[in-house]
Amino acid sequence: MSKVRVLVVDDAVVVRKIVTDSLSTHPDIEIAGVAANGNIALQKIPQVNPDIITLDVEMPELNGLETLLKIRESYPKLPVIMFSTLTERGAETTMEALQNGASDYCTKPANVGSVADARERVRTELLQKIFALCGRPQPVLQNTPQSATITTSLPSRSKPTIKPATSSETIRMIAIGVSTGGPNALADVVPELSTELNVPIVCVQHMPPVFTRMLAERLNSNSTLTVLEGQDGMPVEPNHMYIAPGDYHMIVKRSGAGYVLNLNQEQPENSCRPAVDPLFRSVAREFGSQVLGVVLTGMGQDGLRGCEDIKEQGGTVFVQDKPSSVVWGMPGYVAEAGLADRVYPLKDIAREINRRVLSSSTKLEQRV
Repeated sequence: MSKVRVLVVDDAVVVRKIVTDSLSTHPDIEIAGVAANGNIALQKIPQVNPDIITLDVEMPELNGLETLLKIRESYPKLPVIMFSTLTERGAETTMEALQNGASDYCTKPANVGSVADARERVRTELLQKIFALCGRPQPVLQNTPQSATITTSLPSRSKPTIKPATSSETIRMIAIGVSTGGPNALADVVPELSTELNVPIVCVQHMPPVFTRMLAERLNSNSTLTVLEGQDGMPVEPNHMYIAPGDYHMIVKRSGAGYVLNLNQEQPENSCRPAVDPLFRSVAREFGSQVLGVVLTGMGQDGLRGCEDIKEQGGTVFVQDKPSSVVWGMPGYVAEAGLADRVYPLKDIAREINRRVLSSSTKLEQRV
């Protein structure tokens, strides 16, 4: 199999060096070229024929967003990973880039210590995304002291006892897990959810701090539901959607007659914090068979164990199909494990959520 050819675009010499050094150590990666700004990048694309581009957000002459728009005019299918700072401005521009066709993003390492630490952070985060977006097998990364803290996963366990979902069971909680391609997927799904659902929605989107708040604000501005970034102790209310904040696991716990959110910084799961599995485990524990779990596009297998918990309690699981997913990792693992009650294209997800929840509430009213 040929190497993945990467074009690295960044105006900072140091950053270009860190990225190229980080990637070139992998035998299946080839640095096709580098560019110091968007204009040079656009000239180089037909010359070096890259398989994927890493694109800095903030550059002189032609910034990352402007460059992305021009790339999409001529190369609509060429994967582009935005390389962003963990700042308000960086997050805002990255969110706009994702909305305008960027495939994914990677955050520049900050406060990680040495240059070697920065290289390892970039290598750990960026390599997985490059291979996933190029449809290649995921690389096995050796754990170093720097990367070991973000590769924690749960030990193996015996095969779960799966209870079939009951279509007449009333849904009292919707839980969504999503990663690569998630902001656009959520932008398609959330505004189409009916306020007649009258149930709370909790969601994990793999994103760092600042990004998750901005995602919640954008979804809230385009939805009839109230969309918030979750806070510790926040009451869980119907027709509200709660996005797990970056760097915190979010779970749901009973409090008196109702439920509240609980945030923690326990060990990452599936290399993620927030992770989908802790959230799904908590709603399965609290709501049993009255949970609808939804797994959308994303890299890796976060959500698989959580869906096992939901199915063990007799809950319902929907997943996004492969053709409409940016990466069919998370939904693919769930579907291939036989845990999905239904597999839908993205355009049908909101409609089917509405149908499932509203039909169960109607049947409950008829029984009463």
